[in-house]
Amino acid sequence: MTSFDVAIAGAGLAGSAIALELAEAGLRVGLFDSQEPGKEASWASAGILSPAPESPAMIPLVPLGKASMTLYPAFIENVEAISGKTTGYRAKGTLNGILSTHAREELSTIVALHRGLGLAAEPLSAAEARELEPALSKEIEAGVLRPEEASVDNRALTTAVLEAARRKGAQLFAGKRVEAIWREGDRCTGLVAAGEKIAAGQTVIAAGAFSAQIEGVSRYAPVRPAKGQMISLRCESAKIERVLWSEHIYLVPRNDGRILAGATVEYVGFDKKVTAGGLKKLLAAAIELVPALEGAHIEETWAGLRPDTPDHLPILGPADLEGLLLATGHFRSGILLTPVTAKLIREWVTKKAVAADLARFSPMRFPQTENPSPLSATSH
Repeated sequence: MTSFDVAIAGAGLAGSAIALELAEAGLRVGLFDSQEPGKEASWASAGILSPAPESPAMIPLVPLGKASMTLYPAFIENVEAISGKTTGYRAKGTLNGILSTHAREELSTIVALHRGLGLAAEPLSAAEARELEPALSKEIEAGVLRPEEASVDNRALTTAVLEAARRKGAQLFAGKRVEAIWREGDRCTGLVAAGEKIAAGQTVIAAGAFSAQIEGVSRYAPVRPAKGQMISLRCESAKIERVLWSEHIYLVPRNDGRILAGATVEYVGFDKKVTAGGLKKLLAAAIELVPALEGAHIEETWAGLRPDTPDHLPILGPADLEGLLLATGHFRSGILLTPVTAKLIREWVTKKAVAADLARFSPMRFPQTENPSPLSATSH
């Protein structure tokens, strides 16, 4: 029987980063994915690194996001050094353009909120905003510069992290779907992947929007997919340096000249079809913010499935079943939270505890109503 110190369900960016952390700690790690690793939410993201809350519900996540931002430079340096690959990391900040006729009031509110949360935010006049980013619309009334934010090429980063984990000894099993956790009494003793029992001292569920489909997991991870449609544009006359943000759109520059525009939030199950309505919404908002994009070439369109939870907050930490850890439900913050997620899971695995109070993100915060039927020692 195949056995590991730690078995991880899900080889997206979070699962791969956890595998790298644990492999660097000297543990035998198995990383399992139902398809080619990294081709779900990690591949579909825009790669924005911002701890700023997008809604009041996300405010409890700010300290964790700030902690992860602090870890990011060293995380990138380590991954690039081990893998020999670049990740497209751009620490150039975010500029929030305000188009509202109530710009002065909105500007004051945004700046006060961010500063109250310990986030750097600088108010800008319309002229100052366009001086920093000349491609911005002349309809911009004001702006907010968030200088400590960044972005990364999430596809390049995921590829690099997978390679780094492999080079450090983690074993990757592509095309082996995790069907269930393997339970013996009050302990999780591994998982079942493609019909095969995999023994593990610790089992980590990091399968994103698919986590709840693993038998025995949904009671801890009531995750559902939140579809996001994206567009990749190329436009020689629209040069932007920073992530640009408005009420309706974000635009993310890549080192190769592309500009990513996203993203919708749709609850339509596991449907990943790109729709005319979704593209119309994104293109209209993108052109409103940067008018030169009207002449852009559409290079690629796609949709991804973010893992959302009932309270829109991630699920991190141990379940009440010994040997089972969760690292899922990151919703719109998965790329941002990757370094801190990997660090925390390593601490839980190696030290059985973490220094921070993360009860707010515990998998035990949800009503335990499922009648679990995880595979027992005698199953299959």
